[in-house]
Amino acid sequence: MADNTMSKAATMEIPINSNGDTGALTEDDSLEQDLQQVMVSGPNLNETSIVSGGYGGPAGGIIPTSSIKGPAVRYNPEYLDRRRTAAPGLGGSSSFGVTIFSLLLFIATMLISDIRMKSRGANLHNSNASASRLAHHTNPGSINHNTNSTEEVSRGVAVEKLDSVKKWGINTYKCTKQMFSEKFGRGSRTVDLELEAQIDVLRDTKSKYENILRLATALITHFQSMVQTQQALGDTFTDLSQKSPELQDEFGYNAETQKLLCKNGEALLGAINFFVSSVNTLVNKTMEDTLLTIRQYENARLEFDAYRSDLEELSLGPRDAAAMVRIEMAQQDYQVHREKYERLRSDVSIKLKFLEENKVKVMHKQLLLFHNAISAYFAGNQQQLEQTLIQFNVKLKPPGSDKPSWLEEQ
Repeated sequence: MADNTMSKAATMEIPINSNGDTGALTEDDSLEQDLQQVMVSGPNLNETSIVSGGYGGPAGGIIPTSSIKGPAVRYNPEYLDRRRTAAPGLGGSSSFGVTIFSLLLFIATMLISDIRMKSRGANLHNSNASASRLAHHTNPGSINHNTNSTEEVSRGVAVEKLDSVKKWGINTYKCTKQMFSEKFGRGSRTVDLELEAQIDVLRDTKSKYENILRLATALITHFQSMVQTQQALGDTFTDLSQKSPELQDEFGYNAETQKLLCKNGEALLGAINFFVSSVNTLVNKTMEDTLLTIRQYENARLEFDAYRSDLEELSLGPRDAAAMVRIEMAQQDYQVHREKYERLRSDVSIKLKFLEENKVKVMHKQLLLFHNAISAYFAGNQQQLEQTLIQFNVKLKPPGSDKPSWLEEQ
């Protein structure tokens, strides 16, 4: 099935332009032939020796992959052993990889066809516009010059798009192949043990802080309901104190107590809201920004290993003139992705360091605020609660600020 898909994608005919002229598409045809050549001469996924051997020996004139310098960067053989033990007999992954490659080439061919159709439509529109201008002007030389310039610009844009589609298809194929090779325990991956341990700690910390946010938000919801109930109860006591002369003092004491508890409860809600807002900024902005860089680093790591495996495969092959050209190009691609990988690894290390310092600073302040506010409220120490809000610069919202104005309700 995969072979039939490859054959269809490779032999798919692209319609010629409306006047039957095929000479104007020589550059596009060469790009399509490059894609077809990639499909025919691309790496054979049935040859498991491509990715199962880890690093190959350095070839003459090739930069040895083992020369990469960095803290604790190595290839983990235990990872391969565990994957081979946990997933025996997964030889069908190669056919699946061929299917993925065929699908990518089919998509690329469809995009090429769509770009060409749009380019022909633009050329036809330009031809009609030129004919219209020819009816109103008498200088055919300037019209032909403008038409040729427009066509050259359109063709340049189309060729650029075709190149980007071609590079995207090849890069996606290589990364997909490397990903499945690692998943099925047939390929090696670059591992920075120290950095990956820090990344795991960050993800675990973020998950626990998100749980703190959920619990603190639930506490706000429940406590706010209690404060609203106390306020309603105080209003009821006040009303009954005015209508029950024989129990006026008793109702009055309870009304004042409930109103005082309501006032202190609003102060505590302000402190908890400030705590939740600060932790939410730390988790969903600061930590998320670092995790975004980590995801970019992981993608760069996958690309680096994909091009490293490709270079190793070519280095173990024949050494004729054509092969040496391919090896030189693969070495250039390998060097580019190696520099990208090392740059992002450095960025992740720096961001993790600053994130840890920022997390300690923020949480030290917020946890102290949370503790002092809770302790003062349940101890009934109104003065200490107010001083805590002043100390941490917590500003309370005026009563009724959350309710919409009468103009917004209209």
